[in-house]
Amino acid sequence: MAIPDDMRFAVSLSRERDAMAVAESLLKPIVTELKGHPADLAFLFVSPEHAEQMADIAAAVRDELGRPVLLGCTGEGVIAGAEELEHGPAATLWAATLPGVRLLPMQLSATERDDGYAIDGWPTAQAVDSPVFVMLADPFSAPMDEILTETSERFPGAKIIGGMAGGGRDVGENRLLLNDEAIERGAVAVGISGAVSIRTVVSQGCRPIGDRYVVTKADHNVIHELGGAPALQRLEEMFAGVSSDDRELAQRALHVGIVIDEHRNSFDRGDFLVRNLIGADRGSGSVAIGDVVREGQTIQFHVRDADAASEDLRLLMNRDRLSHRGRPKGALLFSCCARGRGLFGAPHHDVTAVRALAGAVPIAGFFAQGEIGPVGGSNFLHGYTASVAIFAERTDVQMEENDERALGGRL
Repeated sequence: MAIPDDMRFAVSLSRERDAMAVAESLLKPIVTELKGHPADLAFLFVSPEHAEQMADIAAAVRDELGRPVLLGCTGEGVIAGAEELEHGPAATLWAATLPGVRLLPMQLSATERDDGYAIDGWPTAQAVDSPVFVMLADPFSAPMDEILTETSERFPGAKIIGGMAGGGRDVGENRLLLNDEAIERGAVAVGISGAVSIRTVVSQGCRPIGDRYVVTKADHNVIHELGGAPALQRLEEMFAGVSSDDRELAQRALHVGIVIDEHRNSFDRGDFLVRNLIGADRGSGSVAIGDVVREGQTIQFHVRDADAASEDLRLLMNRDRLSHRGRPKGALLFSCCARGRGLFGAPHHDVTAVRALAGAVPIAGFFAQGEIGPVGGSNFLHGYTASVAIFAERTDVQMEENDERALGGRL
């Protein structure tokens, strides 16, 4: 089965301030790189200085590139090519010509009810098979637990990757973009399927320490017992058993990793959903974490610092490279605003790590107020994370396997 050979990706960066100057400087290198081919899909990420100009920039981009599906948002900073621009006006445009690819754009809004939220805006025609969704959302108005859950229910097995818009400090200050329309609330997404492979790498920036324990008594987000003993006692045992360096690090940045798939024989990086350790009560011996936990789940304490975050991203990117035959052609990177120079002490860390293992492909993204990505087969909203969508060539093996699944195994 033939693999499309005219799939093209391009990225550009602008530091201009005026909307038309931004659009012009973004479009010139994109048009050159696409060599006259119209774009099918594009993403526009801008710094807060360009929030009010997004619709004007988007209209110019779509007119020039052949009316592609265009998504975007404001971010705390912009990632483009080999650079991470954390301060000052900046905009990046990422565009792709994707023959044989099906796209399903949607704009989601939430209405609060007595029993939760109603999510509106779902497409009536679900013309994508096994899609990967790229999703962008406003952190002040999008109930992400409900949105991610319902998306997964409507599209079983779908992966969701993306980030929460940034730059604003209240409802209405961030911007989302769908085609020509700038949106202040909710979420936008595009489902992608067909003749492209989209691989996801979600680096939560932590490494496990100490032993694993089974939760033997819990209530909502409070763990009372681990392995039949008070949770605080297990925490103290962990402190006593690790190195002095890890002990010092755990005192500053201790987290809890929850195993997602209990049916695995062993657990490694990428098998844990990492959540904050909120506090401990010496009287009851319980600890509280930033998520619901159930009895029978396995947990392990984790630590986070610059070295752990750097190591985790490199290892997961290398695992992706060794596990797939399809050559990367482009990537989107959603990095937490708490990473960057503030965590690593130097600029361009995450995009440099991605390029080191995916190659010098067109990359765009932004610094987010929360990162979306799959862990252990389920989709979650994360913090302190780098979420990467790698667009790669589909191999003959992949295409044949998908065709076989579509025919119920009757090839």
